[in-house]
Amino acid sequence: MSFRGNNPTRIDEKGRLKMPADLKRRIDEVYGRRFYITSRTGERAEIYPMREWEKIEDELAAKPSSAAKTKFMDATSYYGQVVDMDDQGRLLIPQLLREKAKISGDVGVLGRTTFLVVVNAEQHEAKLAENPVTDADIESLGIAGL
Repeated sequence: MSFRGNNPTRIDEKGRLKMPADLKRRIDEVYGRRFYITSRTGERAEIYPMREWEKIEDELAAKPSSAAKTKFMDATSYYGQVVDMDDQGRLLIPQLLREKAKISGDVGVLGRTTFLVVVNAEQHEAKLAENPVTDADIESLGIAGL
């Protein structure tokens, strides 16, 4: 299963993200209800189905200790929490992360193949306008047909 596209939704006053219906249906079929919600920078929430996050943990465990590994683990642990989706398809976004990333009300839920990213819709749109994808960016990817 690949997550893709923008799935606009809302975070309610209690900090719960309402999973868009199409995503919820696919998640129920493939992953179940347990997630790891974290961030690398605090600028956005990253929602990993637990099975996908455990793959990352396994890869990290196999890597030797390094400054980069420690920084990554410090950030993702600081912002991270295990969360179960409720029967209404809602996920509680950790308060620290909601406040740091300024995600409340209308948000974008962006697919990143194996995980989802939750962004402040207004800030993300401004960032895209300020720093658009260029032909050089596309060329650097080296993917035929783009």
